[in-house]
Amino acid sequence: MHFLDCIKTRAKADKKTIVLPETGDDRTLSAAEKVLEEEIANVILIGDKAKILSKGFRLEKAGFLDPASYEKLDELTETLYELRKSKGMTLEEARDTLLNQPLYFGVMLVKMGYADGMVAGAVNSTPAVLGPCVRVLKSPPGVKLISAFFIMVVPDCVYGADGVFLFADCGLNQNPNAEELANIAVSSAESFRVLVEKEPVVAMLSHSTMGSAKHADVDKVVEATALAKQLNPALKLDGEFQIDAAIVPSIGAKKAPGNPAAGNANVLIFPDLDAGNIGYKLTERLAKAEAYGPITQGITKPVNDLSRGCTAEDIIGVIAITAVQAQTKNA
Repeated sequence: MHFLDCIKTRAKADKKTIVLPETGDDRTLSAAEKVLEEEIANVILIGDKAKILSKGFRLEKAGFLDPASYEKLDELTETLYELRKSKGMTLEEARDTLLNQPLYFGVMLVKMGYADGMVAGAVNSTPAVLGPCVRVLKSPPGVKLISAFFIMVVPDCVYGADGVFLFADCGLNQNPNAEELANIAVSSAESFRVLVEKEPVVAMLSHSTMGSAKHADVDKVVEATALAKQLNPALKLDGEFQIDAAIVPSIGAKKAPGNPAAGNANVLIFPDLDAGNIGYKLTERLAKAEAYGPITQGITKPVNDLSRGCTAEDIIGVIAITAVQAQTKNA
């Protein structure tokens, strides 16, 4: 079964409620219509109900919340104020934020348990979407870093998990240090295990394979690999690998003979955001891969971003993934 079909089936088995704040975007409303029709998730749409329904989409089964008339606005305002007062936010500013910034309103619904997750980014930038979730939801105990990944589904591909890969970090951390890179690797392995339901094989990527090049950038990946192994010794993880040595078995065997991760990787950890962003977009465009994300990890409840070039089908996929993430958060 196709990756997304599996995710949808899992989402339908235990329906969660996903909030969509970008209701002025037709792609978002089209996706919501399809999600409700297929019963993938319950949907909350933020904004004026009459205005949203005037667009002509079949959204009668959705929940509609207008911040200006929401009966629990005072409760959300007080909670946001308590969370941010140490950063200088006043009670009045908290209320104004919720009334005028749908992304914050959506994240607060997730924070308070009135929704299980949020999906946005069709019209807002990644910092605009993930900023509120980082400030409000934060990380669970023991997790040091919030990061972002893409699930890449490459057609007619024999590499990875039958063409399915996780790429990280492709959306959040600009230039992670060795410790941060190690944390991204460990979190990504668990995300792959949860979403793909196969054993993760993690490759720490570089322009060098096992010492073939010398540079401070290589040293960072080498250190990150050692730290990741300490964090989770049971993981099948190694590096540093060039991309061909990471995913092509014959090249992995040649460049890193006897290494169980070489040539078999399905989780690819890029050394910085430039490499990750370039890598996923090249794969998406040249290999005609499906790209789902950026999906967040290392956060208490799922809030996920979209590419502003996304289609309605892309949004449906991320909603389904968010719902499955929410299932594991509630388990």
